[in-house]
Amino acid sequence: MRGFRHWRWHLDEMYVKLNGEMVYLWRAVDHEGEILESYSTRSRDKDAALRFMKKALKRHGLPESITTDGLRSYRAAMNELGNAEKQEIGRRAINRVENSHLPFRRRERAMLRFRRIKTLQKFPSVHANVHNHFNLERHLFKRQIFKERR
Repeated sequence: MRGFRHWRWHLDEMYVKLNGEMVYLWRAVDHEGEILESYSTRSRDKDAALRFMKKALKRHGLPESITTDGLRSYRAAMNELGNAEKQEIGRRAINRVENSHLPFRRRERAMLRFRRIKTLQKFPSVHANVHNHFNLERHLFKRQIFKERR
């Protein structure tokens, strides 16, 4: 997956209750809606954002732009990484990642919550792989229909 420099990432964090305690699940989604990374932490500070971003950058390379919400932890982490000029902040700009939380929330309710942070970390990664596999890639789907009509 390295080398796709035209990619746009959307980063967001969501809270998950773990035995009555708030735990944060950080997620990275690309411009096509595929889930790139999931990372769970107990805090929502600069260090947690920095660990999450380093993990995502190491695995997927540097994107063209990173869209986030107004959380200051993202700005501090991106300043430390040296790619603060790639950050875009917008109120409705992260709708793609917000919509990717919905299937996870639905599945979380069906499982009646999580008990341990290890299972919380394992479930989103497996869920993301399955979601990405069965996700209709719209950019390929239109071309395929067009080719069949010829």
